[in-house]
Amino acid sequence: MAKVTKDTMIGELLQINADIAPLLLGIGMHCLGCPSAQMETIAEAAMVHGINPDDLVDDINDFLEHN
Repeated sequence: MAKVTKDTMIGELLQINADIAPLLLGIGMHCLGCPSAQMETIAEAAMVHGINPDDLVDDINDFLEHN
């Protein structure tokens, strides 16, 4: 199973498991296909959307562990 960190790029995350998209969309990350979003880290994306990056990484890793 893949694990991600705050330094994982959004584009890389979507390559690990594209099924993560609904989780990201559900928290307001609506421009997943934007070129700049692809090169943004999870931490950067979380900050832009007012989300705690540690909590987001925990949620993503929990999702990846169970899907």
